[in-house]
Amino acid sequence: MLAKVMSCAVVGLDGALVEVEVDISTGLPSFQLVGLPDKAVQEARERVRSAIRNSGFRFPGKRITVNLAPADLKKEGPAYDLAIAVGILMSSDQLRADVRDTVFLGELSLDGRLRHTHGMLPMVSVVRDAGMCKACVPLDDCEEASLVQGVVVLAPESLAQLIAHLKGDVPLPPPAVALREAAVAVDSSFDLSYVKGQEHAKRALEVAAAGRHNLVMAGPPGSGKTMLARALPTILPPLTHDEALEVTKIFSVTGLLSKGQPLVHDRPFRAPHYTISNAGLVGGGQSPRPGEISLSHRGVLFLDELPEFGHATLEALRQPMEDRNVTVSRAQGSVTFPASFMLVGAMNPCPCGHYGDPLKECRCSLSDIIRYRKRLSGPLMDRIDIFVDVPRVEYDKLTGDGHGEASLATRTRVSTAAGIQGLRLDGCKATCNADMSAKDVAAFCRVTPRGKDVLHTAMRQLHLSARAYHRVLKVGRTIADLDGAEHIDTSHIAEALQYRKREGD
Repeated sequence: MLAKVMSCAVVGLDGALVEVEVDISTGLPSFQLVGLPDKAVQEARERVRSAIRNSGFRFPGKRITVNLAPADLKKEGPAYDLAIAVGILMSSDQLRADVRDTVFLGELSLDGRLRHTHGMLPMVSVVRDAGMCKACVPLDDCEEASLVQGVVVLAPESLAQLIAHLKGDVPLPPPAVALREAAVAVDSSFDLSYVKGQEHAKRALEVAAAGRHNLVMAGPPGSGKTMLARALPTILPPLTHDEALEVTKIFSVTGLLSKGQPLVHDRPFRAPHYTISNAGLVGGGQSPRPGEISLSHRGVLFLDELPEFGHATLEALRQPMEDRNVTVSRAQGSVTFPASFMLVGAMNPCPCGHYGDPLKECRCSLSDIIRYRKRLSGPLMDRIDIFVDVPRVEYDKLTGDGHGEASLATRTRVSTAAGIQGLRLDGCKATCNADMSAKDVAAFCRVTPRGKDVLHTAMRQLHLSARAYHRVLKVGRTIADLDGAEHIDTSHIAEALQYRKREGD
């Protein structure tokens, strides 16, 4: 007898329906799995066999063939266990039920209980898109699955409980889902008010957050660069619901969702070590998985000790920073991951870290300093809008009792400026000032006559390139948005010029 049950695979960050066909025929007892399964799927034979027996059902001692269609799609992971078990019970005439509108997802333990399975959100999303109305998932994953509107979620604890529901003996209770609302408060452990001094750097951080500009901080060790970077997510606008779903989908596929919190509410902050590989940063593997730049989607990618990262690794950032996505190509095909992140880098002014420090003498030769700075290529630096020096903190400021402005107050101004940009750029490809094209800059970056005079003088004396000119205008537009100004004025241009790279553009 042939039985057909629906399950789902994850390809990149998207789901793909998989039809599980189970045929039981006479012959020597065997259990064959076909349809391009990986090792984890092959091992489902032993998990399903034990789960069926330990749930009080009979495992047929006949020739069992399970086909996972389409056959040319590689199947990975244990998410097919439940569908295979249901198919075997239907094919062996132990279960009679209409499951044509239901997709079964989940890993089985040997005693028949259902375990948490990665990638539940994209898999349930494809259930809705395919016009099916029910998804059967492990109880531990019911909150994540319930994020998808328009799908009835069945959440049994075990295979036996599910079969009792399908037979109509003991209906499953509706899953108790209590999704947490987005947190309004910011993370107090990295509040901006705890950063002593560094008022200029804090202002640069605010401007960068308001326009989603990439930022590089340079200063001696211990000046507060890392603390400033970690405070950045606390001043960024909260995630919208659609952005939260995008981030949650990435974290679901990679298995990084926090237990008990199915929806990611906070903007990601990723800080990989400089020994990270190219695949670890950009994404890859035999079956491509998201890298750190995709895990920081809608958030911050912080690269501490920026010049220490490998040259090829840093150069791989250029295309994602421009296109806001990354395509990983392998022999089996290509997968595109989102990568709309804000790059924040921190570096020392020289290898020893004390070049220009008034209290500690630099031990580096001029050639060492030049070689150190040349590790960062010109094309990569051209994609950085804001450069800021973070000097040593003076003793009086470090020991003072007063606190600076809290992150929540800064976040309010940043959110207001981001809202202004959203209205202005409505209908454009760009969603923030940092992403504006040359056409957008010409349309939206209107400069007052006095501002044009300052900009003309800067172009002539500082020998700014066309790219640097547009970069100054983008940053100036963000500063004007923070001030609530319609046009870019003298003070906005002057401040934007302070954030340009000193060694020449």
